[in-house]
Amino acid sequence: MKKLFILVSIICLSLTLLNAEELLLDIMTTNDIHGGIDRSKATFINPDFPPQLGGGGSAARLIKHMRGLTDGKTRDNFLLDAGDFFQGRPIGTVSKGVAIMRYFNQVGYDALTVGNHEFDILNDDLQIALNMAKFPILSCNIINKETGELVDFVEPYIIRERLGIKFGIIGLTTTDTELMSFPENIAGIDFIDEKQALLKWIPIVREQADIIILLGHMGLPYDPAKMYKARYSDDIYKTSDDRRWGWDVQEIAHEVEGIDLIIGGHMHKGIAEPWADPLTHTLCMQGYAYGSNLNVLTLKLDTETKTISGWQTIDKQAGMSVTLFEDEFLPVPEIAESIAKDQKIAEKGMDEVIGMAKVYLNREGADAQNRMGNLIMDAMNDVVDADFAFMNLGGVRGTIAQGPISYRDVFTVMPFDNQVITFECDGKFLKEIVETRIEGGRHGMLVSGGKVTYTKKRENFDRVTFFEIQGEPWDPNKIYKVATTDFLMGGNAGLALLTKVEQDDITNYNINLRDAIVTYIKKVTPISIEIDDRWIRNDKTQYSPTMEKALQGMNR
Repeated sequence: MKKLFILVSIICLSLTLLNAEELLLDIMTTNDIHGGIDRSKATFINPDFPPQLGGGGSAARLIKHMRGLTDGKTRDNFLLDAGDFFQGRPIGTVSKGVAIMRYFNQVGYDALTVGNHEFDILNDDLQIALNMAKFPILSCNIINKETGELVDFVEPYIIRERLGIKFGIIGLTTTDTELMSFPENIAGIDFIDEKQALLKWIPIVREQADIIILLGHMGLPYDPAKMYKARYSDDIYKTSDDRRWGWDVQEIAHEVEGIDLIIGGHMHKGIAEPWADPLTHTLCMQGYAYGSNLNVLTLKLDTETKTISGWQTIDKQAGMSVTLFEDEFLPVPEIAESIAKDQKIAEKGMDEVIGMAKVYLNREGADAQNRMGNLIMDAMNDVVDADFAFMNLGGVRGTIAQGPISYRDVFTVMPFDNQVITFECDGKFLKEIVETRIEGGRHGMLVSGGKVTYTKKRENFDRVTFFEIQGEPWDPNKIYKVATTDFLMGGNAGLALLTKVEQDDITNYNINLRDAIVTYIKKVTPISIEIDDRWIRNDKTQYSPTMEKALQGMNR
């Protein structure tokens, strides 16, 4: 019924907007597709009985529908992608973006901006896919170190006319890329500060365009309203001197004037309705990742002032983000067939051996320990060099038999597209996280980088009797770098307290946990991981001397 309601809503909205007097521009966007043009299961909706997503074939159906509303006089459209288009799923990773670019050409994208994961491969390999594009590749801040000019595979902006109004579309790539790429992949390239680059290019584009759209591979905070309140007081920006990581969408919207709409990505977290900066009134939109959805925002345009006069989401319930259920948006046959052909080629290597398990990697065990879980946590900790890492037990969905390990085995164990996240917190907050997972009847969590002993005989939030991190006694006042998944950072699995972590303390590396596991298996094979003392329940235990001392220091 819900799917039928959404489809009816789209049709009704289309008829309503067609009868409106304003000019209408449909902005269709994708971001962080990460190769997700193939059919997949919506495990984020129901991990046990996930609905079927139609991938690029279903997206093509919705795109075709929206373009069917266009007459070029009162209504038109753009189809844009905000980067990280290929690396993640086999069809994108194995083809090094070629299969994804072929799809982009088939459905007729208008522009794509460069994401950080485009540099997961060598530049020569990347150019093969980018050179296929029948549309502009945008970024105004990727510079050739030798010439000081933009690299030759991007344009800083384009000017396109729709409905008699000129639109300037500027591309922007997060400077996070320098901290998240292998040096050899970005050799000879600089990434100019996002704000600095925009202050240069916006005046140039404004001379030629009525409306400016920023297509940026950078993220909007998980809760933009809450973050805005934390950042601003009386319209005075509380800026940070630490610019190791790039500017985000909210900061740019507030700091840089002259942008009408920002299309973001990078964070893998969509919003239902556009967020507008209270001071500059810049609209911001962002979708979810892995090709699970198509974002559609209809802008109302004032013909006299040639400005945005309003907006409308495609669906009152879903907002801008339309989940691409296959039975709702029947895949366009020729698109689906082309994708399936590329997928078959790409997944030919899924059974390639990547390592060897000397023991059965189970997911059942005593308390919160099992071999599979311990391996995953060690992989997570290793990929971001964290002090401590944790994950919910339910995140492990399969086992690996003793013997050869293939890519397909890892996909079975980790079917979710969870990202590795780190955050900084003091030891007191970290202990609260651990205590939360052993409160009441909870069974704990998978960990790495530390040792925890607890008892169920003590009161809630006073059950940890021994805590060690990186071989040192736990310190309630020390700041630790902690790794987990974006799923848990969203407050899931009983960890609502993680939503209290300030956005400035969170780092999203855009590293798929599944990829981290594959890399780690290759690094440490043969796998002989065993149950150890990282997580122990002992109902007879008392406080260790170091724990007693630390707790006294907290004035508990």
